[in-house]
Amino acid sequence: MMLIGNSCVAELFLSSVILWMTKFTLQNDLTQNINPDSFCIYRGYIVYVGYCAQNYSYLLQAIYRYIVVIHPTRVFWQSKRVQILLISLVWITAILYAFPHLFTGEIVYIADDQTCQMSLRLSAVSVYNLFYSYVIPIQGIIFIYLKLVRYVKEMSKRVMPANLLSRAQRELRMVFRIMILISTLLALGIPYATFILMGYFTQPPEHSFRIAYVFVCISLLIIILILFNGTDPVRLSLMKQINRRPNTVIAGRT
Repeated sequence: MMLIGNSCVAELFLSSVILWMTKFTLQNDLTQNINPDSFCIYRGYIVYVGYCAQNYSYLLQAIYRYIVVIHPTRVFWQSKRVQILLISLVWITAILYAFPHLFTGEIVYIADDQTCQMSLRLSAVSVYNLFYSYVIPIQGIIFIYLKLVRYVKEMSKRVMPANLLSRAQRELRMVFRIMILISTLLALGIPYATFILMGYFTQPPEHSFRIAYVFVCISLLIIILILFNGTDPVRLSLMKQINRRPNTVIAGRT
């Protein structure tokens, strides 16, 4: 529950930053202003932090479920204290990971798109960003999912307690849901990835970031809907909070 909640927080954090970025772009478009504000570079930095925290929150979920299935007796990893520590490490590393973007001057204001991002060109920081923020967590999740599929198949062939097999299948379904989320990110991130690869070899088309972020916003909306509707603990907790407010108001009036 705690790790799922962390993924929801990461998604909401990233969505709010992109909304902030979109608001700035819209205001500049309406006023025909081509100058950045004082927060532009830091807004770009926070976006990269959000992307990293999002992807590694899913990797952390996958690792946790892998340990629960493969090593069910190691309850140490299931304690709240350890989960809080791991969540904190994810956010700390996400903040530190984007320091090279900020302090090497890679994040610049792009007037055509009215946003602050890394330029779409080949550089050491752009390659580092690609591998650390995307390739490593996504490949890690895929690897864990394939390992769990193989392990659950082997479990079904052996004689063992039904509760262990049922738990392994349940955790496998949860990792499969993570795979669906990652697949959504990858599918709707194709325009962004295409523009990045184009930038390594040639000049990307005009307004590349505007086009890419349309698909990014759609993917975030879909992912948030999947998280809240497809994850029972989060949905039940949210509905409990919503139902509690009307009851509190009614009790106050009476």
